[in-house]
Amino acid sequence: MRRALSLLIALTAAMLAVHVPVATAATSVGFEPRSVLGPGIPRDGSSDQNVVELGQVSLPMTSTQTAYVVSVMRVNSATVRTLFDNEVVCTWAGGSKNMVMGQNVYKKGGSQPEWEDVTLTTRFLVHPGVAAEVTCTAYIRTASLGWDNSTVQLVGGSMRFADTSVDNNTRGEPIQKSTSQGVIHLNSGNTVAREPLLPTFDLAPGFKGLSVFGDNEYMVCHPGAECDKSKSSKARFTLFVNQWKADGSLCHQDSSASATLDVPYYVHHIVVPLNKPNFEVRTGDGCIPRFNAYVLVQWLGGETGGIQGTALNLTDSRRSTTTHDSDMSHVFAVPYK
Repeated sequence: MRRALSLLIALTAAMLAVHVPVATAATSVGFEPRSVLGPGIPRDGSSDQNVVELGQVSLPMTSTQTAYVVSVMRVNSATVRTLFDNEVVCTWAGGSKNMVMGQNVYKKGGSQPEWEDVTLTTRFLVHPGVAAEVTCTAYIRTASLGWDNSTVQLVGGSMRFADTSVDNNTRGEPIQKSTSQGVIHLNSGNTVAREPLLPTFDLAPGFKGLSVFGDNEYMVCHPGAECDKSKSSKARFTLFVNQWKADGSLCHQDSSASATLDVPYYVHHIVVPLNKPNFEVRTGDGCIPRFNAYVLVQWLGGETGGIQGTALNLTDSRRSTTTHDSDMSHVFAVPYK
């Protein structure tokens, strides 16, 4: 498990290590180090999340344009075990697209240091469908998981439009799909799920390959399920990418991006980022530019696990009465020529 976890940390840390200075242009922004409050659990049974804006990027977009946005945040030095979310809210006149990925951060100085320093990447496609100025705002969301307030240290990070013009499918739509609201449970009675799942799509001829991303938010203990909080949930995550032939048979498949994790209850939920950066588009032997992709999640043992879908009714700011929804587990593709 530690080896798999180290691989995930190395992948996300590599993204963080690419220095993105505080931008003079509106398409990238750096996050300055700071201490962030995590409000203690309210004793009246309500909830309280701190929501701190870290920066914005903006881009004028046409009605057919799709952009790829990436936000990276690193947090450590928690004084109490603390919820940490990396959320990006993209808005334009008449619409929005939001994504949030999260994990609990353990208190500094404990016996499991691998859970004390967490880097989260939130990445997805934005397609307004109208000519508009699109503004994406990065927020760190925190909450203490004890009665007392906590603090965590935001070490740094950045947000940027990694690609301002991503090709769409032949229907003019972004190649992206999120898992719908709710939690898909996995246990001895239901050991396999294919989520998130990107349905079959077509590309115009001329592309050499696809970079496919499958990011899963995995929860330990499905809400309402019996749970031993001293234990963990183990699962294998594999990104499958398929190309098809004109007769409906398989042209070729890739499943090389994979990770196996054993997640303790008190981590509670964890981001599992997978990427196949160079899936080849083949043209011979009846192959056509038709594809699909999904993350195969296999429950291997321990406590009930779950794939988290869209998060509902997140507060716009701390203690606000206005709310919004944000997608969580999702899969998307960026074609290249």
